[in-house]
Amino acid sequence: MANGSRQAAWEFFGAELKRRREDAGFTQVELGTRVFVSGGYIGQFEQAIRKPQWDVAQRIDETLQTDGIFERLCRKLIDDRRYAEYFAKAAELEALATEICEFAPALVPGLLQTPEYARAVTLAMNRFAPDEYIEEKVSGRMERARILNEDRRPVHWVILHENVLRIPVGGAAVMGEQLEYVAALTRRRTVLTQVLPYMAGAYPTMTGPLKLMQFEDAPPTAYAEAVYSGNLLDDPAVVKQAQSAYDLLRADALAPEASLVLIESAAEDFKRCASTT
Repeated sequence: MANGSRQAAWEFFGAELKRRREDAGFTQVELGTRVFVSGGYIGQFEQAIRKPQWDVAQRIDETLQTDGIFERLCRKLIDDRRYAEYFAKAAELEALATEICEFAPALVPGLLQTPEYARAVTLAMNRFAPDEYIEEKVSGRMERARILNEDRRPVHWVILHENVLRIPVGGAAVMGEQLEYVAALTRRRTVLTQVLPYMAGAYPTMTGPLKLMQFEDAPPTAYAEAVYSGNLLDDPAVVKQAQSAYDLLRADALAPEASLVLIESAAEDFKRCASTT
């Protein structure tokens, strides 16, 4: 389903929810109370700003006696091929976060990727996939990144291991443009970027990327990724451990100013290499 048609479907979901709610005589607050979310959430569902999870949709069906229509719609719309199944929920939460802190041990995080870099990463992981599949994945990644251009964009803090600056994903030209883009976002203060240098040695969370998300009206969540798998962690004790690990990474990383110098130097090296080949 294309991005526009998917959004239109969520708008239909919202309009139908509003109609059924009003027919049942409920205010947004009254319906929210019965399905264990705020009235503001119901309003955002109706405006297609937020997308309810299937269990909330199921409770809406039960309350409004709508024979499962909202649960069926929700399940169909959430089944989104643009994201790996294990990442789909994290992608949805990412769009709602007020603060995102990421650690990237090998690749530029998805929110900061250029289309060319994202395409190179996707091709490397899907060598035999058709072009349509590759472009769908790249499109999904670019759509995620739109949150960084919104007025209410999240506070975004990224720690890149020096590996990220040295692996020539997509070749020297693509890599040079990618690092220039990260530097530009950093200079615009869209993201605060630090680099964990090789000389820092061993570090916490050496198994893979880590993402911490804070929300305005929900508990913090951590997302940890491994090989073709990912885990959303919402247990308060586990999230606290993840936050402590991130704090240690932040302490070992270069200062933001020194990190930016290193990123721009690496970008120049790749650009110089590309111009001589």
